[in-house]
Parts: sequence; structure tokens; C-alpha cells
Amino acid sequence: MIIKHRMSCMTTTRVITQHAIGGSDVLELAEVPLPSPGPGEVLVRVRATGMNPADWKVRIGKVDFFGPPPFVLGHEFSGTVEAIGEGVARFAVGEEVYGWTVPPQGSHADHVVVTEDRIAPKPRTLDHVGSAALPISGFTAYQALVTLSDVRPGQRVLIHGAAGGVGHLAVQIANARGAYVIGTARAAKHDYLRGLGADELIDYTVEDFSALRDIDAVLDTVSNDYGPRSLPTLKPGGIMVDVVGVGVDRTEVTARAAELGLRFVEFFLEPTPAVLAAFAELVDTHGVRPTISETLPLTEAAKAHELSETGRVQGKIVLVP
Repeated sequence: MIIKHRMSCMTTTRVITQHAIGGSDVLELAEVPLPSPGPGEVLVRVRATGMNPADWKVRIGKVDFFGPPPFVLGHEFSGTVEAIGEGVARFAVGEEVYGWTVPPQGSHADHVVVTEDRIAPKPRTLDHVGSAALPISGFTAYQALVTLSDVRPGQRVLIHGAAGGVGHLAVQIANARGAYVIGTARAAKHDYLRGLGADELIDYTVEDFSALRDIDAVLDTVSNDYGPRSLPTLKPGGIMVDVVGVGVDRTEVTARAAELGLRFVEFFLEPTPAVLAAFAELVDTHGVRPTISETLPLTEAAKAHELSETGRVQGKIVLVP
């Protein structure tokens, strides 16, 4: 049985969709039938939805997560449970949650239907805009540094792209774990990153980070030649986690890491309810905060894509339905 809440008069919902691969002009606002949650699923009224580089890369056909269009982009959201499907036991109508979607059910919409294992109670200390900026970037940083690297007090952590969506949260997570945090970023962003807890910063436009030594863990949000150049910085037994995703040739860095006896991980995000809850607790207890560079209405999704494509976004872009 489906339990509904304030939904009896609503039969449609809005989504940002595209019917062709291309520039930001292929994005369009559409009205579609309101989805209903099936067994084990939850209908969430989206209050905010995060923007990630993967979104514009899918839009232009650079990566193929969603298959052929039409589809609805977006991977992360924060909102309110409006209906639950049969068998759902962890959530009730009216609860505030955050979480992630998988293709083709994108989150750039007024409503999403997800299985209950893809959501958790949102952080208590953040509003919906802040919570929507966390599920992809935050989980990526958390799983890379905590689950895979097990960063501990006193260790040295190098974070590439430290001012970006993943990087600025990784700086805070590593700091909360008691690590000595080194970040690569343009000089103009150094004061900002010091405010987040970075101990040492390298302007990659004029300095060579590969001269560093005795690093315990590297979080690589750039990939390409950053992988091979980062390996010499690691101490024996160190780990490097590449979180860029598909589309990068990592043959060289994989082989070189094996020669040096280092751990190299190509990371693919797999949020679980336990990770969602653990990360929310870290946010609430250690004051981890996403930087929101822009908050735009859902109707300005094309502008959000254009901003993200510049590669100069400090923190995250969030869309508000």
C-alpha cells in the first residue's frame, strides 16, 4: 500500500530534460506525470538539487551514464518524503532526507522516486540547499579518505583541486580526521582553503607538487598526468585515489604504482545507507560545510551547466525547484 501526503490534487511534476546531445540549449523544462513509488521506493519532493561536472559531461556526450536521450540529469538532492511504497520501513511521510539518484531517474526535478537505500535523514545542521550539495561530492571525499584511505591523525594528505566540489569537502574531512592537509589550487583560493583547514597550499600554476615527499594519501580530482606526477610524493605503502571517473587512460599510473608497491584506486561512488548516515554525523559533529558558489532556480539549469563547464567553480552549484 502507498501512503500519500498532500498529493491528491497533483498529477504532474517538472523536470529538466534533454532530447539530444549538445550544448546547454538542449536543456528544457518539461511537465511529466507525477511518479508513484513502488515496493521499497520513496517519493521525495525535491527542495534542492546539486550540480556536478558529470552533468554537463553527460549532456554533451563525453560520458555515457544515462544512455541515449531523452533523460533527466542530476545525481543528488535534499527534500521531504511525500509518499512511500509498500515495504518501506525506514522512512515516514514528512521526513527530511538527502540522497542520490541513478540513471535514468535524475534529480533535476520537482520530485524523484528512489529506493529507500539511496536516502538518509539529512544533516541536522544544514538546510536543504547545503544538504543537496553533499551526496556526490561529499560521499566521494568521505569514502576516498575514510573508507579507502583510513586517514588518521598526524598523516599527511595531498588533495588535488582542493577548492573544487569534492576538494573543498575533502580538505574539511581530512582536517576533521586530524591529518596534515596539503592542497593544490590557484593562489587566489589559498586564503579560502586555509579557512577550511588546509595546512599547506601549492599554486600548481607555478609550483611543482611532485617535489613533495612522505605523503600518506593522495586524493586526485584531476587525473591525467596528475596521477604519475603524484606517485613520487607517496611514502611506501601509501595510497592514491582517483575520483574522476570514466574517460581517463590510467594505464601508466596503474603500472607505475604497482612497480613502486603503492596502492592506486580508481574510485566509483557507491553510497550506502550506513555511509549516508556516517557522513551526516560527521557534518553535524565537525561542522563540515559545503561552499555554495551559486544557488539558481531549476529553470536556469542551462546557466548552471555553463558555469560548471568553466572549471572555475569554487565549491558547488545548487538548483532550487
